[in-house]
Amino acid sequence: MSWLEDDIISWSSGSTRETPSHKPWQTEKQVKYTERLDRCNNFREVFQLVKRSVKETLGLERAGLMLFLADMPYVVGAYHQVGTNNIVMNRALLNHVLETSQSMREANSFIYSILTHEYLHALGRIDEREARELAYRISKETFGEDHLATRMAASSPWQFLRPPSFEIVGPPGLPSVVRDFEPPPFGYIS
Repeated sequence: MSWLEDDIISWSSGSTRETPSHKPWQTEKQVKYTERLDRCNNFREVFQLVKRSVKETLGLERAGLMLFLADMPYVVGAYHQVGTNNIVMNRALLNHVLETSQSMREANSFIYSILTHEYLHALGRIDEREARELAYRISKETFGEDHLATRMAASSPWQFLRPPSFEIVGPPGLPSVVRDFEPPPFGYIS
């Protein structure tokens, strides 16, 4: 069973944990964020870091987003449709990343990079160039210049991936919702 079929949608069992390796030029904030990202085991945990780092860097935030997983061409990591609360990530690509990553840092850096870019679109930063530049700025301030998430934001996450040996053939599966992606802002009302 793949990690995407699991109810929790957790990927901690596949890749190895990154041993703490703090660079002398990292600030205390960057060391803490690096440690937090290395410990993330699901989309919700990574997305909480995305939201916190965007708020600390840009002073912007938005609640009520949903994450869907859907089959898409390899060249599409994710998208946010303007006017919705949805981020849609590429299910086949995510499976590939999680199966081929050498460490949790590699997998989580990819997911952080993709979610940060799409979250910026959800915040109204529609222009691709602006979203890429802001994602780089946020990653650099959050993790430092040499962190993998920052290097992915500086160029493209695809250059750090192993090429997949798959083609999506046949009709795509139905999109699936990632449960508990973002907690409700005010709790449950009955």
